[in-house]
Amino acid sequence: MSISDTYFTITDISESLFKDKGSKFFGFACPVESEEEVKIFLDQVKTEHPKARHHCFAYRLGLDDNNFRAFDDGEPSGSAGKPILNVLYSANLRNICIVVVRYFGGTLLGVPGLIHAYKSASELAIEHTKLEERIITENLTIAFDVAHMNEVMRLMKKHELNIVSQDYTDRYFLTFEVRLSLREELLRDFEELWFVEFE
Repeated sequence: MSISDTYFTITDISESLFKDKGSKFFGFACPVESEEEVKIFLDQVKTEHPKARHHCFAYRLGLDDNNFRAFDDGEPSGSAGKPILNVLYSANLRNICIVVVRYFGGTLLGVPGLIHAYKSASELAIEHTKLEERIITENLTIAFDVAHMNEVMRLMKKHELNIVSQDYTDRYFLTFEVRLSLREELLRDFEELWFVEFE
């Protein structure tokens, strides 16, 4: 079974506009790393669009699949925040917030129309920015006698591992970064070296 160890995020803020029956839906996408950054971005959008009737949004943060939120801001339940969030899921996007601002045009769109509009504004906002692929890694630390340095370094080179830190007391401690999908293979290789211990 292969492990998915990549996700996408965006590199900068983007803006889009989707129109339907007189209503205008402005979509704003922003890279974020925390709920505090989400709040700052949302406040900024609200300041720029104080007369809009709705400021709906969704975000996903970090690698924890439970760290997300979708908010309808007065629209019928599930017609705004959830469609925005679904766009983030379908594009495998993390560390991103999308806010869609609606100016009512006088004609009711109904729930299906709203879902389509909020989804479309979100997709357009993503299209207007640059996606960046990120690799999910984990830090591992091993300990060994310095006499075995050459054997360890051969494995480090084979797997093209980045050394994060190293420390030498009575033994040599080496911390390195490993891509999640390569973790099991790497552990098997190191376990064949009888002198290596995982910390």
